[in-house]
Amino acid sequence: MKVALGTLKDRGDDLVTFLEPRVGTKPSLSGGEIEIADEEVKEGLKPRHVKTYIKRFLYMNKVRKKYRVFVSGKELTIQEIELGEKAEEEEKEKKAPEKPEEVAAEEAKQEEPEAPAPEPAEEEAAEEKPKAKKAAPKKPRAKKKKEAEDA
Repeated sequence: MKVALGTLKDRGDDLVTFLEPRVGTKPSLSGGEIEIADEEVKEGLKPRHVKTYIKRFLYMNKVRKKYRVFVSGKELTIQEIELGEKAEEEEKEKKAPEKPEEVAAEEAKQEEPEAPAPEPAEEEAAEEKPKAKKAAPKKPRAKKKKEAEDA
């Protein structure tokens, strides 16, 4: 089984130590790939399980949102997600605290009085409109007769 690290090469050693107890053998790191010997792997371990372990490793290192893990046969690929400029700007806006001007504007909106009360003529017109009917309550089902009575 092979795991292509892509741009995650600098954390390859950490990933190897993370995978070792979960896979049952020490994976070998060479360049941008991790090689896991199929003969020494725990019984029943599938590439899909290794993918889950890698995703957990990425989450623990707080880079899960930046990478995707693909499985094709017995080969896994870790690929960095290319975020567009808009996505990066949105992240910066979320992290930046609100401006005091915006906070003051929101507070002013909350303090505005609600709509004025309707005039008496409008109230009478509203009362004349027929109200929607409620659904009738369900009737109880008839109980089944016991087979003992028939016999």
